[in-house]
Amino acid sequence: MTVKDLAERLNLKVISGAQGLDRVVEGGYTSDLLSDVMGNSEMNQCWITLQTHKNIMAIASLKEIACIVLVKNLEPNPETLEQSNEEGIPILSSSKESFETTGEIYALLK
Repeated sequence: MTVKDLAERLNLKVISGAQGLDRVVEGGYTSDLLSDVMGNSEMNQCWITLQTHKNIMAIASLKEIACIVLVKNLEPNPETLEQSNEEGIPILSSSKESFETTGEIYALLK
C-alpha cells in the first residue's frame, strides 16, 4: 500500500511532502519517544506520533520511514514542514488519538 492509498482510505490530511505519496507502507510504529523510534522502527513504516518539531524529520530520514502521521489534528512546526518537503517524506494528519489511529492503520495493513 502506498502513503497516498493510506491517506485516502483513512481520510488523512496530507500536510507536506506530497512528492513522497508513492512511498510504500509496509507497517507502522507508534511512539512519541524519539530514541524509541530510532532504536525500534523499521524502514517503510508509518510513524504515528504527536511530536511536531523538526527532529522527527531527522529520525524519519535516518530510519527511512514511509510517512509520519500526526494525531489530534496537530500541525508540524514550519521547520518540520520545510524538511518534509525537501526530503519528500509525507506528513499526514489525523483528527483521532494515537490509539484509534494506530488501530485503523493496523487493520488496513493486515
